[in-house]
Amino acid sequence: MKMRIHSRIAWPFILTLVLILVVWLIVLPLLEQSAYQKALTSGVPVDFSLVRNFAILISLVGLLGGLGISLLYTSRYVEDLKMLTEAAKELGEGKYQEINLSPMRNSPQEMRELSEALQKTAYQIEDQITALSKERAMLSAVLMQMTDGVVIADDTGRVQLLNKAAERLFSIHEAEALNRSIVEVIRHHRLVELWEETRSGPAKTITMEMGSQHKYLQVVGIPLGEELPGRSMLLFQDLTQTHRLETIRRDFVSNISHELRTPMAGLKAISETLLDGALEDPTVARNFVLRMDTEVDNLTQMVNELLELSRIESGRSNFDFQHIEPCRLIQKSVDRMALQAERVGLTLSHDCPVDLPLVFADPDRITQVFINLIHNAIKFTPNGGRIHVSAFQDGQMVVFKVSDNGVGIASKDITRIFERFYKADRARSGGGTGLGLSICRHIVEAHGGKIWAESVEDSGSDFYFSIPVVYPGNQN
Repeated sequence: MKMRIHSRIAWPFILTLVLILVVWLIVLPLLEQSAYQKALTSGVPVDFSLVRNFAILISLVGLLGGLGISLLYTSRYVEDLKMLTEAAKELGEGKYQEINLSPMRNSPQEMRELSEALQKTAYQIEDQITALSKERAMLSAVLMQMTDGVVIADDTGRVQLLNKAAERLFSIHEAEALNRSIVEVIRHHRLVELWEETRSGPAKTITMEMGSQHKYLQVVGIPLGEELPGRSMLLFQDLTQTHRLETIRRDFVSNISHELRTPMAGLKAISETLLDGALEDPTVARNFVLRMDTEVDNLTQMVNELLELSRIESGRSNFDFQHIEPCRLIQKSVDRMALQAERVGLTLSHDCPVDLPLVFADPDRITQVFINLIHNAIKFTPNGGRIHVSAFQDGQMVVFKVSDNGVGIASKDITRIFERFYKADRARSGGGTGLGLSICRHIVEAHGGKIWAESVEDSGSDFYFSIPVVYPGNQN
């Protein structure tokens, strides 16, 4: 390494040496000459003791001066070195914001460069740490807001991370799950097997149904060997809704095929019978034509209801909302269905409190809901039964109720009766398209209400739907 001599350090010593040499070269010869003259004058031998003492004194003064100057400069550099040492310690401890080195104008260039380098390093590390902290916070926020569950475990099977979706899925808080065995947290043998396979192998995907709520999950096991050696991640995608929609789609295709097949098969049989000679008998031909007309009416009704349902679901159906009395809606519907109920030997009654608040509704659409519900009640209530329509207020809603003492609905069907084309077992022999209740649900939801049913098999059914009331401050 090349040695450098700093002028600021060397010049005091050089100046001291020069002064000593000047004294030696100028003063000492004068003292020697004075000693010779004195010896000649007095006749005594030459006494160089004065010269010797003065030389010693000059040397001591020079040494002490050099030592003092050295101590002065050394103390100044020691303070700067202490400051640099403390800054290096703070840098190692991560206290970047506390490092603030004052300028070292009187220090050597190397110390000034070291001070500037330490200060610059502190600023750079602080900026990098801040950027990494922001990135980590952003990634953490994204991870915690993900709808997919994420669980990360180390090579020993200890959970290192659990996001909110995984917390809800496994009913455990992250603080309780961290550093616990993954077996204790996920509590499912297929998931444990997946983790063990992906820990030392490639990524793998499985689908499974889990829990009492019958959640349908797609689970992806991903080894994190390159980014995080020894760790693996399980990604849980909740496909319950997708699976349910796929089931509904399959049921829809199956049901509409079934519903179309029956009238089409009837029309085909009638046409073949007519072609085989029934046209020659006017009476028989007329009966077959009437049956064809009935089947065509059934197809027309199905197509019309499908179009109506499609318009409502897509928001293309127009509603004429009005402020109207709930009792008028009930009275209008009961009057229209009274004769039909009477023909099959049923009692159709109603009651409605006159003090119910106005509701914001389309009268024709709500009448359509009432007619569908009353028609279903008539269809599934035996001769001599009763059907009752009523209404009551529940907070900011008016709830309408259509009850009967008919055959009721099985518990396995009660949650699906408002799906398109869905028919309970007892309804399959009663005709109809299976679209009426689905249309009712969409109409009620378009009004801002909801519809539901309560039933005990063989003990009748109660259908409810709610409509928002018109109250002061909300006249729209």
